[in-house]
Amino acid sequence: MKKYVLGLYEKAMPAELSWTEKLQAARAANYDFVEISIDETEAKLARLDMTPVELGELRSAMLNTGVPIRSMCLSGHRKYPLGCPDPEKQARSLVIMEKAVKLAAVLGIRIIQLAGYDVYYEEGTEETRADFARNLEKCVLMAAKEGVLLGFETMETPFMDTVGKAMHYVDLINSPYLGVYPDVGNLTNASLLYGKDVAEDMETGRGHIVAVHLKETVPGKYREIPFGTGHVDFAKVVNKSWELGVRRFVTECWYVGEKDWQQGLVRTNAFARKYFESLV
Repeated sequence: MKKYVLGLYEKAMPAELSWTEKLQAARAANYDFVEISIDETEAKLARLDMTPVELGELRSAMLNTGVPIRSMCLSGHRKYPLGCPDPEKQARSLVIMEKAVKLAAVLGIRIIQLAGYDVYYEEGTEETRADFARNLEKCVLMAAKEGVLLGFETMETPFMDTVGKAMHYVDLINSPYLGVYPDVGNLTNASLLYGKDVAEDMETGRGHIVAVHLKETVPGKYREIPFGTGHVDFAKVVNKSWELGVRRFVTECWYVGEKDWQQGLVRTNAFARKYFESLV
């Protein structure tokens, strides 16, 4: 049995590929699973309404390639946040959550990564934070019914850019179905703002970290930074994650039109796995 698993973020591959092609590419690059994206675009949100035929085709693709989809990055709440002051958008946020949980149950997805925002495009207030907490409890009960774990992504905004801030809501809800799914790139940038060591911040989530996003960043930039060219101390964050009992990891990176994107996946996989060599 493998001592840990490493997943590939779906957006690391060209969007126009079929699911079979994406899963084959992940297998060729030595990944154990793929993390599906349900972002704020209508095309990705439409995945929450896949027909039985479409679901069957996706399950067949997983079976035939031997690469499952085992986690979901649910960033659709950026446009339809749980704390949104618009009642219609807030209602849709709960519909999105309910459908996401059902999709996870059907596909065998273990973890849904939640965006750590009360609101994104609006200004946060005491009311948006209160609504976020109230609706979060509803979301956790949805997940509990299906046995699916929810984990907060630590984001690039002050609302939830550290594990410690995410733990405020984990403690508030106090459910085995809500934890933290930190992004170590975002944590590294936050450490510069607050002067707190990343490993110390991760320690505040002991017993509640469900998986970890491995992502590169540079100060002030959060996306599309090639691995090995930024300031994330991967040896430190991987070792700390391992000490905390984490055994599920995903490399978060993006396809930006590279011709050699498949070789890039291989390089990213090898880059990440070298930090586990002394641990397994």
